[in-house]
Amino acid sequence: MLFTSPFFVIFFAFIFSVYWLLPQNRQRKQFLLLASLFFYGCWDYRFTAMLLGISYADYWLGRLIEDTADSPRRRRYMWCSLAMNLGVLAFFKYCNFFISSAIDLAALAGVHLSQPMLQIILPVGVSFITFQSLSYIIDVYRGEVKAVRDPLDYLLSASFFPQLVAGPIMRPAYFLPQLADKRHLDAGQIRAMLLLFLLGFFKKTCLADNIAPYVDMVFAHPSAYSLQASTTAVWLYAMQIYCDFSGYTDMAIAVAGLLGFKLVTNFNRPYLSTSIQDFWRRWHMSLSFWIRDYIYISLGGRSTQRWVTYKNLMLTMLAGGLWHGAAWTFVVWGGLHGAGLVVNRDFKHRFGDVLKGRVGQALGWFLTINFVCLVWIFFRATDFHTAWLLVQRYLFLHDGGAQTYPLALMLVPVAALLVEWGGHRLHLMQKIAQLSPYLYAVLYGVLWAVALALLPLNSAPFIYFQF
Repeated sequence: MLFTSPFFVIFFAFIFSVYWLLPQNRQRKQFLLLASLFFYGCWDYRFTAMLLGISYADYWLGRLIEDTADSPRRRRYMWCSLAMNLGVLAFFKYCNFFISSAIDLAALAGVHLSQPMLQIILPVGVSFITFQSLSYIIDVYRGEVKAVRDPLDYLLSASFFPQLVAGPIMRPAYFLPQLADKRHLDAGQIRAMLLLFLLGFFKKTCLADNIAPYVDMVFAHPSAYSLQASTTAVWLYAMQIYCDFSGYTDMAIAVAGLLGFKLVTNFNRPYLSTSIQDFWRRWHMSLSFWIRDYIYISLGGRSTQRWVTYKNLMLTMLAGGLWHGAAWTFVVWGGLHGAGLVVNRDFKHRFGDVLKGRVGQALGWFLTINFVCLVWIFFRATDFHTAWLLVQRYLFLHDGGAQTYPLALMLVPVAALLVEWGGHRLHLMQKIAQLSPYLYAVLYGVLWAVALALLPLNSAPFIYFQF
């Protein structure tokens, strides 16, 4: 069930109406749990049992960890949860990848094996589900949060439908306290959330989905397109994935907000970053902080020995790349970002913060945005041949085929970047939400009319649903 579909509008209108009519908090939570399971079951009802099984097992393992004084037993319970969650993730997402990689490795050694590909259906959002469960168990083991005693609270936190399939990844310490009391909503919150939902809808359908065909053409046949078209396609893909994913996040935050809940911010104008480190503090922030807290710090984090810190950064980003997809192109994408973070940190260690002032910040932004766009090629390309052709065009300005793009397309990402920068500086969202009810209603209706007029003929699933 897509947030952008008419069916979701009907579904949420029903959920919103019934939820706010229920007088007791527990009744509301029970209703939301049923709605969340229905929402997830709409993708494939068979995986609802998987979601409930993982959640209920982690609920009991969390209680056992907290109630057990014996350290080895506590550790065993934690490892049981890690094995269960990572086992589910490895089977559904990486089984065929590991098999094909092993066969390719054997072929290099001169041993030729057949490739029995299993017909495995990937549960939507399985990476987000397992990472959220792991954060709860690890936090309980570390003593950073108390184990949840009410199974209803834990099951709802693990399956809350607005952020279930594509995040943002919710930490238990942030979301669980919100379940303790009956939620409230005022007119100002409603207007702000409706506006945020419209913004997310516009990003996803009017921008990302209209851009997608131009990107697909070049990445499907890179040798046929010119340097200008190839470079434009890379810029457009950077815009597409941002609008697609941040658009989903905006709608998820808005839907949760209309139910009285607050989700974490997941994007903070990442394409205005002035360094790679700054980029990862702004892009997919819930995942960035997750891999920092549960992988980077677990590996040892920052060390007095620089090479140890750099090794931990590389391993963390390689794991982050593999999390995004079961393909070596994703691993390379993560590795390149890891290398970028290492260079960024080493530069600052050797030369300090020399990129100060407007000129220095502008140079930092130029280098960062072009590095991010260049590395997006590996994220989008389906194979290394396609990736290398486009890298040669983008980095070395190699010419290509005869087909080109209209020059106006090159201005679309620039215009979008300027609009986002200007909208933030002028606080447009806040100002619109604070208009009088009449002016707000008129402007809101006009904005929806514009959005519907720009709808593409075909709508695509959210990119991050595959992760």
